[in-house]
Amino acid sequence: MTLAVYLPDSVPWERIRQRSLLAGIIGLACCLLAALISPAHALRAYLVAFNFWLGIALGCLVLLMLQHLTGGIWGLVLRRVFEAATRTLGLLALLFVPLLLGLPRLYEWVDSTDPHLVEKDWYLNVPFFIARAAAYFVIWLVIAFFLNQWSAAQDQGPFNSRRFRLLSGPGLVLYGGTITFASIDWVMSLEPHWYSTMFPVLYAAAQILQGMAFSVALLVYIGSQPAIEALLGPTQRRDLGNLLLAFVMMWAYLSFSQFLLIWSENLPEEIPWYLRRTRGGWQWLALLLIVFQFALPFVLLLSREIKENPRRLAAVALLVLAMRYLDLFWWIEPAFEDGVSIYILVHVAAMIGLGGIWIWYFLNQLAKRPLLPLHDPSLLGEPSHA
Repeated sequence: MTLAVYLPDSVPWERIRQRSLLAGIIGLACCLLAALISPAHALRAYLVAFNFWLGIALGCLVLLMLQHLTGGIWGLVLRRVFEAATRTLGLLALLFVPLLLGLPRLYEWVDSTDPHLVEKDWYLNVPFFIARAAAYFVIWLVIAFFLNQWSAAQDQGPFNSRRFRLLSGPGLVLYGGTITFASIDWVMSLEPHWYSTMFPVLYAAAQILQGMAFSVALLVYIGSQPAIEALLGPTQRRDLGNLLLAFVMMWAYLSFSQFLLIWSENLPEEIPWYLRRTRGGWQWLALLLIVFQFALPFVLLLSREIKENPRRLAAVALLVLAMRYLDLFWWIEPAFEDGVSIYILVHVAAMIGLGGIWIWYFLNQLAKRPLLPLHDPSLLGEPSHA
């Protein structure tokens, strides 16, 4: 039997939970105040922050299913982080409600008289938008529920681990379908005249990158526990670094592919998306993303020494995570012509507000179960039950 090791019930962790909750309440209160002054800016900031924290939860859901399908120690030491993140999807569904209340201020297709948008009314209408969002969350929550319930059952004794694989394969297909339409609904339809067949794939890849970066960074801070430290040696940290490098490269490849296809075709319905994001100061943010979300992490993660050093690996992961927020900001804000100006502070409030609540809830979930799965065949050195 694997020794049950829990998140330390120590002052630092309890302090982090309390401060996260307090910061979240204050941040959301500031967002509410900003909404009274400029509802449109507050909703846009909320949309960016929501996509960021949802991206971590869904990225962890994908990684959890991949781990069940492929196995490996890398996933075992991260499984409880993945599972705790997926259990925040119910909270995120609740946090999605304010966006539904502000749809007319975010999406120009709502009640539009533009002939080109009227043609798309069969898909871009409020009731169908809400129904699709509900369907996405139901599917994600059902997958997360069974994976978590079965994991808890496995902790109680021998368990047929084949169930995880039987759900994870179709689960990845369902994720691919739902995230395709979710990316179109929540981000692409901000500019309903624009479309890209690459964007849903890029959106999904970015979520997986977020989930991996978050999990690697967190693992460093809980990896001092003896049972985890025994499994998380230099070889395992190198594997995690290689995975993070692979996802960084995947994001960069998809981002460049989308840019190359749109720029080379130069179609009037596609090219304005990049024109808005490479002019008026936005080009500097694009350059920042190229350097700090791809070039620098790519070079650093090629180093064996950096990948084997837990603090340096965590620093790279946190850098990638910070750049992911800026990438979402770069995707969403240029869709609106009035810019951000002083309302950049609202983005800070929204990020802290949603992030504080999410981290508080996530840490509460992480503390409920052992940090390593009990009775897992990979840890016990036994074959899976058929």
